[in-house]
Amino acid sequence: MSNAKSLEELEQKQDFIRRHIGPSPAQVSDMLSALEVSSVQELIDQTVPASIRLEQPLTVGESRTEVETLSYLKSVASKNKVFKSYIGQGYHPTNVPHVILRNVLENPGWYTAYTPYQPEIAQGRLESLLNFQTMTLDLTGLDLASASLLDESTAAAEAMGLAKRVSKAKKANAFFIADDVHTQTIDVVTTRAEQFGFEIIVGKAEDAVNHDIFGALFQYPTTSGEVVDITDLIAGVQSKKAIACVAADIMSLLLLKAPGKLGADVVLGSAQRFGVPMGYGGPHAAFFATRDAYKRSLPGRIIGVSKDRLGNDALRMAMQTREQHIRRDKANSNICTAQVLLANMAAFYAVYHGPQGLKTIAQRIHRFADILASGLKAKGIALKHSTWFDTLTVVSDNKNDVTARAIAKGVNFATNHEGEYSISVSETTTRADITELFDIILGEGHGLSVDAIAADVEANGSESIPASLVRDDEVLTHPNFNSYHSETDMLRYIKRLESKDLSLNHSMISLGSCTMKLNATAEMIPITWPEFANLHPFCPLDQAEGYQIMIGELHDWLVNITGYDAVSLQPNSGAQGEYAGLIAIRKYHESRGDAHRNVCLIPSSAHGTNPASAQMASMKIVVVNCDKNGNVDMADLKAKAEEVSENLSCIMITYPSTHGVYEETIREICDIIHEHGGQVYMDGANMNAQVGVTSPGFIGSDVSHLNLHKTFCIPHGGGGPGVGPIGVKSHLAPFMPNHSVINVPGTNIGNGAVSAAPYGSAAILPISWAYITMMGSEGLKQATEMAIVNANYLTHELSKHFPILYRGRNNRVAHECIVDLRPLKELSGITEMDVAKRLQDYGFHSPTMSFPVAGTLMIEPTESESKGEIDRFIEAMVSIKGEIEKVISGEWSIENNPLVFAPHTQGDVLGNEWDRAYDRFYAAFPVPAVAKNKFWPTVTRIDDVYGDRNLVCSCPAVETYRD
Repeated sequence: MSNAKSLEELEQKQDFIRRHIGPSPAQVSDMLSALEVSSVQELIDQTVPASIRLEQPLTVGESRTEVETLSYLKSVASKNKVFKSYIGQGYHPTNVPHVILRNVLENPGWYTAYTPYQPEIAQGRLESLLNFQTMTLDLTGLDLASASLLDESTAAAEAMGLAKRVSKAKKANAFFIADDVHTQTIDVVTTRAEQFGFEIIVGKAEDAVNHDIFGALFQYPTTSGEVVDITDLIAGVQSKKAIACVAADIMSLLLLKAPGKLGADVVLGSAQRFGVPMGYGGPHAAFFATRDAYKRSLPGRIIGVSKDRLGNDALRMAMQTREQHIRRDKANSNICTAQVLLANMAAFYAVYHGPQGLKTIAQRIHRFADILASGLKAKGIALKHSTWFDTLTVVSDNKNDVTARAIAKGVNFATNHEGEYSISVSETTTRADITELFDIILGEGHGLSVDAIAADVEANGSESIPASLVRDDEVLTHPNFNSYHSETDMLRYIKRLESKDLSLNHSMISLGSCTMKLNATAEMIPITWPEFANLHPFCPLDQAEGYQIMIGELHDWLVNITGYDAVSLQPNSGAQGEYAGLIAIRKYHESRGDAHRNVCLIPSSAHGTNPASAQMASMKIVVVNCDKNGNVDMADLKAKAEEVSENLSCIMITYPSTHGVYEETIREICDIIHEHGGQVYMDGANMNAQVGVTSPGFIGSDVSHLNLHKTFCIPHGGGGPGVGPIGVKSHLAPFMPNHSVINVPGTNIGNGAVSAAPYGSAAILPISWAYITMMGSEGLKQATEMAIVNANYLTHELSKHFPILYRGRNNRVAHECIVDLRPLKELSGITEMDVAKRLQDYGFHSPTMSFPVAGTLMIEPTESESKGEIDRFIEAMVSIKGEIEKVISGEWSIENNPLVFAPHTQGDVLGNEWDRAYDRFYAAFPVPAVAKNKFWPTVTRIDDVYGDRNLVCSCPAVETYRD
C-alpha cells in the first residue's frame, strides 16, 4: 500500500514535467528510432562532449505539482506587506482596467508572441505600439518616438548617449544632471557615463549653464514634486550647443505643458502609471521621444506605416535603430529588447480612458494633492515647494514620529532626505485616504474636513501649477483614443488586434537562438497576485520579505544550475546582462591594478549585442575567425590571445555556438584566455542546451547572462519584457550591480546600478521560480535532453531535403540547426525572405532568418513541441521545397509563383481578379493540415522600400567590427 501511494505521489510530482515536455514517450521512441539510437542517453553521449558533462546532478530539489507550487508560493507572497504607497519617485499605485488585465496581461495571445520581425502576422501588436508612440508624441510635444525602452533610468542613460553623438559641443565630455532628478536615474546614468569615460556633474538645475557640457538632464516635475518652468534652463543648455533632456511624469503631462513645447530635445519617462502594476520595480515600459533631426540616433525600435503588395496600409518596424546594428563599433547603446507587453498595456489604458478620461484622472490626482496641501498649510505644516502636480515634500522637525505613525497604519512615505518626507498621491488615492493622511501627519482630532477643504479649493482655484505651464493644447485626438470607452468596445478592439497576430497559442515558433517554449499557465498566475504586483521597489525591506525569500531561492537555484557562485537579478534584458557582466570584469581588472586590460575577443559567430555591449564597456574588439565547420579557429584564437596578452580583458563566446554546435574545444578556449590573464564571458542565449547536462561554471567561464525569457520560461511578450540576470564566479561577485536606494547584499557599496530598480523586473521572477520548482532537478535535465532530441530529429528529417550548414560530433546538432537555402536561391531566384513569408500561409512564424549566416534559416523547436507539431513544420518546409523546384523546372516563373506572392490574405485569395499560375485554394491551403487550423495573415507582403525612407537594418555580421 505504501509503495503504491509513493508511486502515485511520484506520478503526480512528474505531471508538470510531462505537460511541459511536448513529445509523448511513444513519440520520443519514434524520433530515437529515426535517429538510430536506442535511448535518449545514447543521443546525449553522441552529442555533448564527455569532458563538459556534469559529474553530479542538479540539486534544486524534486519537482512539485502545480497545486503544491502555487500553494507554497502564495504562503511566501503573503509575507509581503502591501502598504499604501505614497513613495512616488517614478513608481505609483495604479488601477489596471480589468478588461486589460484579463485580455492582455493574462492572455497568451498577447504575451507569447515574438518580436514583430514578420510584420504581416504581427499587425495587432504593431498597431498597439503605434498607439503607444502616438500617445508619447502627443504628450511630449516632440517629433519622433520609439516603441518603448526598458525603464526610465536606462532611458535617461540612452538620452545621454544620444546627446553625446548629436551635440555640436564636440569638445565637451561632461553631462549635467540636476540634483532633483530621481536618485536611481542619477545612479544608472552615472554608471553608464563611467563606462563611456564621460564626466558627470550633479548640481542645482540652474547651474547647468556654468559648465562645459554636451547635454543635461532635468526632471519635470522634480523628484520632490516641484513644478518648475524649465524653458530658460533648456535654452541655456542649448546656447552651449548641448542637448537638453527632460525626464517627465507621464500622468502630469495631461495637465502640464509638453516639454517639447518648452524646447526640450529629448523627453523620456516611465509609462508605468498608465495601468501597469508597480511590481516591486518592473517590468515597465519607458517612453522616449526626440526631434526628427536626431532620428538616426534614436535607440530602440520605431513602428511606421507602410503599404502592402495590394496597396493596403500596413505596419512594420520602420527603423530598427538598435545601435549595435547601425553604429557598429561606434555604438552608444546595446538596446535589443523593448518592453512591448507593458507598452501595449499603457497604450490600451490610454485608448480605454481616452483623452478626457485621462485628463479627469490627472485632475483628480492633482486636486487631492491640493486638498492635502491646503489642509496641512492651514495647520502650520511647512511645505518645501509652492508648486506641485501630485507630490508634496514636507519640511518637518518630527519626521521620525510622523513616519512611525504612517508605518503603524500601513502607509509608506518617501524619506530620502534629512528633515523631509514626501507624499505622492495617485490614481488609487481616495478621500478616505486624505483623511487618514491628515490623521497621520497632524494626529487625531485635527478637525479638518476633506469635503470642506475641497470646496474651498474649488472656490478659490489652484495656483499649484504655474499658469505658464498649464497645458492648453489638445492631445490624443486620433480616433483610436476616442472610440473604445465601453468595455464591450474595448474588449472587441483588443480581440481584433489579437486576432491579427500569430503567437505560441497558434503554432510552433521555431526561432533559432530565441527559445520560444511553453510559458505554462501555472507559472503566469502569481504575477498578478496583489502581494507581488502592488509593492513599491523602495518600500522598507521588512515589507518585502516574501520577495526576498522568492528571490533568494531563485538565486540559489540559478547558482546551482549555472555552476557559478553568485547571481545578480538586476539586469532587465539580456543585453543589460551582457553590459553588467562586462562591467564586473572591468572592475575586477581595475581592482588588481590592471585597468589597461581592455581588449575583448569575440568570435565571428557571436550574437550582435556582444560587440555593442563590449563597446559600451569601453573595450576594444578583436574578432576571432571561425573555421569552415563554424567552430572557433583555434590557431587564430591562440595567435590573437598572444598578440593582445598584456591587454586582454575577456572573450565573449556563446555555448553551444551560435551555429548550434557543442564545440569540442570550449574548455581549451577558457584555458587559453585564463593563461593570458583574461576572463571568459559566456553568452547565455543557448542555455537551453546546457541546463542539467553541463553548465558555464563547470565548463570554465567566469560570468554569463541568463535569458530568463528564453530558457526559464518568461514569455517574450511580443518583443519584451526580458530578464537578463548574470551569474559570476566568486572573484567577480563583489563587482555586480548595486543600487543607490536599496542596497543589494553581496556587492560592493558604490557599485553603480544598471537598471532603475534593485531587482530589475522583479514582478516576473515568479515565472522562472515556478518553472524551476515544478520541473525540479530531474525535469530541468529532461527538458535539455528533449530539446536536443527534437532538434536532432528535425535536422535529420530536413536534411533529406535541404543542406544543414553546421554539425558537431557524430553529425549531431545541439538544440538548433541552420538550414542553408543559398543553393536553392542560386538555382531558382527564390530567397530566404520568400520562404519566410510562404511559411505564414502554412500557419507558421518563420525561423530566424539570415542569422548568423545570410541566406539561411536557424530553427529551434525547443522541448515543448510535440513530434506532431514538428512533423507539421517539416511537412511545410518540404512542401515549400517542392514549390521552389517548380520554379527551377520552369513550371512556375520567378515572377508568378506562390512564394513571391506570399503571404496570401483572405482579400487576396477572394479578390475578383486572379492571374496567378497557381490555384487560389492552393495559395491558402497548400497542405491538408492547414485547413484544420487556418491562420490568415491580415496584410500581404509589406513594401519595405515604400515604408522606410530611413535605414532599415538587420543584424550585421561581427566581421563588420574589423578594422
